[in-house]
Amino acid sequence: MGVIHKIGRRKTAVARVYVSEGTGNITVNKKDFKTYFPTGTLQYKVLQPLTMTENAENFDVKVNVYGGGTTGQAEAVRMAIARAMCELDVENRAVLKPEGLLTRDPRMVERKKFGQKKARKRFQFSKR
Repeated sequence: MGVIHKIGRRKTAVARVYVSEGTGNITVNKKDFKTYFPTGTLQYKVLQPLTMTENAENFDVKVNVYGGGTTGQAEAVRMAIARAMCELDVENRAVLKPEGLLTRDPRMVERKKFGQKKARKRFQFSKR
């Protein structure tokens, strides 16, 4: 098999994933993924495509991720791993697609407008 390289994005987070045959080790930015993503929900998000396709113990995953916050990074990693699982086996797509793991979430932060405090919030109005 070789190394499969895929990219996942979420908000401003970008994750590059390298999947190769192995024993189930996941490293994120040269750290174990459990130390990089300390909470259980973030760890669940990262493991979700591997457990759904029953490949959690079959592959080693090396991840480089930057930008955004921890949740955005975890969801970017999830998307990249899901894309790699689809390239491994076409039948995995039928499992991952209904859960929305292959869909790029288009929601981004709305830009701040001039003459306003934030994107929607206005400066305080003074009548007198």
